[in-house]
Amino acid sequence: MTGKNIILIGMPGAGKSTVGVVLAKRRGCRFLDSDLLIQEKYDALLHELITKYGTEGFLKIEEEVNASIHVKQTVIATGGSVVYGRTAMEHLGKIGTVVYLKLSCETIKDRLGDLNERGVTLRQGQTLEDLYAERIPLYEKYADVTVDCEKKSIREIVSELYRI
Repeated sequence: MTGKNIILIGMPGAGKSTVGVVLAKRRGCRFLDSDLLIQEKYDALLHELITKYGTEGFLKIEEEVNASIHVKQTVIATGGSVVYGRTAMEHLGKIGTVVYLKLSCETIKDRLGDLNERGVTLRQGQTLEDLYAERIPLYEKYADVTVDCEKKSIREIVSELYRI
């Protein structure tokens, strides 16, 4: 097992949590889901926090929580909107290797159910396609490594990530 952290970024539905758990088991290290960390800290579900604080308020919460993560030998699955927080992304980049799990917008759409229930931060009138187009440059900017996950099994993705 290597001592560095692996930080997974990507759209909601890209498989960050699923891949993260399997990768952590294979590497013999810890797994941390930053969305669950937010829910624990605020004792509320993501969509409840978005409703209560609004999109901008939620993004501030997400940035603060992600910027305060201090772990070693951990696979970290982040929320899809973490890339809006420059401070958080700079911090995560310092504590590990940032990996972008890349999927097409069509595949993401197929995987996602109700976006509001999932806690996806959409602005008024914004579509999933709009969100995808807005976030892709940010994922690419912050990623140390990009893994194309299109038509790949969890096992194939984890094998690719294990070599990092």
